[in-house]
Amino acid sequence: MTKNTPIPTEINLHQKSRLLEITFDNGEHYELTCEYLRVYSPSADVRGHSPEQAVLQVGKADVKIDKIEQVGTYAIQLFFDDNHDTGIYSWEWLYHLS
Repeated sequence: MTKNTPIPTEINLHQKSRLLEITFDNGEHYELTCEYLRVYSPSADVRGHSPEQAVLQVGKADVKIDKIEQVGTYAIQLFFDDNHDTGIYSWEWLYHLS
């Protein structure tokens, strides 16, 4: 994480609309769909260990997040209803996706 990476001050999951709402300490506010977060998971299963190994994620339009757990002071882990739970979403990655 770079020194200037904004840090979330609030993270809210909206199950019905399948949105993760994030407010950062710089005042920026975003809503990211569960599908988007699943498709762009930072896990090795999705991104591989190099760009050539990335696996295109399809059929994720109806995916939901079942649970969110904080990982230290730098990230969250998202648990999706398709049993994907290996991605650690750092503050830097979440801000990048936003």
